[in-house]
Amino acid sequence: MDLTKVRNIGISAHIDSGKTTLSERILFYAGRIHKIEDVRGGGDGATMDHMELEKERGITITSAATSLEWEGNKINLIDTPGHVDFTVEVERSLRVLDGAVLVLCSVGGVQSQSMTVDRQMKRYHVPRLAFINKMGRTGANPFSVVEQVREKLGADAVMMQYPIGAEEDFEGVIDLVTMKAYYFDGANGETVREEDIPAELQDKAETARGEMLESLSMYSDDLMEKLLAEEDVPEALIHDITRHAVIEQEFTPVFLGTAFKNKGVQPLLDAVNRYLPSPPEIENTGTDPTDESKKIVLDSDPTKPFIGMAFKIVDDEYGQLTYTRIYQGTIAKGETYYNQRTGKKERFSRIVRMHSDKREEIDTAEAGDIVAIMGIDCASGDTYCSEPKYCTLENIYVADPVIKMSVQPLSRDNADKLGKALQRFRKEDPTFQVTTDEETNETLIGGMGELHLEVYIERIKREYGVEVEVGAPKVSYRESGTKPYEFDHKRKKQSGGSGQYGHIVGKMAPMTEEEREEAEGAELLFRDNVTGGRIPKNFIPAIEKGFRNMMEKGPVAGYPVVGLTIDLDDGTYHDVDSSDMAFMLTAQECFRENFNRMKPALLEPIMLMEIECPESFQGSVVGQVSSKRGMVVSTDTQNGATKIIAEVPLAETFGYSTDLRSQTQGQGSFSMELCKYAPVPSSIQTQIVEERKAELQPA
Repeated sequence: MDLTKVRNIGISAHIDSGKTTLSERILFYAGRIHKIEDVRGGGDGATMDHMELEKERGITITSAATSLEWEGNKINLIDTPGHVDFTVEVERSLRVLDGAVLVLCSVGGVQSQSMTVDRQMKRYHVPRLAFINKMGRTGANPFSVVEQVREKLGADAVMMQYPIGAEEDFEGVIDLVTMKAYYFDGANGETVREEDIPAELQDKAETARGEMLESLSMYSDDLMEKLLAEEDVPEALIHDITRHAVIEQEFTPVFLGTAFKNKGVQPLLDAVNRYLPSPPEIENTGTDPTDESKKIVLDSDPTKPFIGMAFKIVDDEYGQLTYTRIYQGTIAKGETYYNQRTGKKERFSRIVRMHSDKREEIDTAEAGDIVAIMGIDCASGDTYCSEPKYCTLENIYVADPVIKMSVQPLSRDNADKLGKALQRFRKEDPTFQVTTDEETNETLIGGMGELHLEVYIERIKREYGVEVEVGAPKVSYRESGTKPYEFDHKRKKQSGGSGQYGHIVGKMAPMTEEEREEAEGAELLFRDNVTGGRIPKNFIPAIEKGFRNMMEKGPVAGYPVVGLTIDLDDGTYHDVDSSDMAFMLTAQECFRENFNRMKPALLEPIMLMEIECPESFQGSVVGQVSSKRGMVVSTDTQNGATKIIAEVPLAETFGYSTDLRSQTQGQGSFSMELCKYAPVPSSIQTQIVEERKAELQPA
């Protein structure tokens, strides 16, 4: 396999930008499918949406992988969901891909989820192209979308094509590199016709080409000199500079089309081949498990020892299917490899290449490939190598759940089946959490939003035949101190035999922004400032552990405590009666007695909500957002449609989709994602605390 001819790409975007429709066209033009199906509207449903639920709802729930060939290049393609509830699917796909296509709607432009996807692409350093889809829609404005990409995503976005017409009159595109017009003929746009540029667009195309070359000249002195000398610029030079700038993640070329009307897809595929990197052009690194400071650079060489990452797990009736990206070396069917996390040796009994949910058996797979392996037992994010303790790869970022619900089977006999279903989904999806409430003994499922949990409950009914009773959604509140408090706490206990003695002096305070960065995402920043051996160093970890243990359940309403800084400044110890246990209990007691003096407050998740509705309903929708304790951040009206961005507490959003539909005669839609945690108003805090106390009372 010639690795320079391989592309591993993903398609990601905001909800309803047309990702799956675009994937369907790509598969059709590459000859992988022989009939185009649509996401909505009968038929068999889109190829990449293979679950029944996806076909019914017309949304993508799980990312699907396939491979195809285009102009002699092999493309491994992953279609990802748009809803923030399934964000882990996008996260883990981007973690293993070398390039991506960011799809934007020509009317909606850069929406909230586009910004989330952009952050994920930057987190994993994924080079991308942008594709402005739905050019045939009323209100299509690609120039405004490019402007938004520059402003909101901070990307150097430049159009590589100029549209011929727009909205209903969108006919094709002008390629600004070759200066030719392309039209898409045939029943499904399969014939690309090349013509001269229409005379009335010649001047506009010339201007747009000038702007494109000017942007590209920032990445090449050679091009800059040619432009200053007013020489002709060779096509090959433009392609080389663009490719280099894209791989360095500095430049985002923009392409246009309408996947639904079969226009503009083939030039996008040419651009994927031309500008996105092949596996050897991306530097991937791992760490040496025996020495974490030592980095290992992975080499896309099939002859070197094997290193691969299991990035997604699916359990089905045939057993566990583990999607794996091979970074280095070769794997063969029937050989054994080592899981770097557990140290276990496992046999890869079958290797399959996926085409959505269909599989094709293969005997070997090499560096740069994305395949699925059957018969191994691992967790999402595990690294496999041909040798034990050889290399571990950076794991996938997983967000914390923001919403919980209790579930129980309607009939006692189904408890085992429900347990199996929850165990499976928890293994497949790291953002889906299953816990048992110690006080009420209920089974709680936690996830990224109402839709997320709704889909899993539906899957439990369909795939396991278990009818479940669902409790009302519960918000994951947090507790945090609001004022610093200086403590001086002594614990003395004597009960025959050796006693317990611990004495600590210091300060508890809410975390500042600078301290948050210092804590690197941890909720407790513990600083040991004790000098002169006033407390022996070996007792310090026990003090930190004592404070950490107490943060799991705060004193206000039993929710986790977040954002706490503890400075340990002084203390005393006893030669005989001091021990790790004594100091740990001292810290726990100190927290229990003094945390309330920090005037603790409950924090609630605030969601960033993006609502779209006809302009005539703007007043009532904004009014309703305010009644839900929401704060409108911005409103923007274009072509009779209003986009409202607001920050709304999660507790007020349950059932909002029904409210919005009834208020806008079914024409409103919204999406939301976690924005931040903020203090709950005191009147509501009192109510939450009372409800929580009643909940935790033994029946």
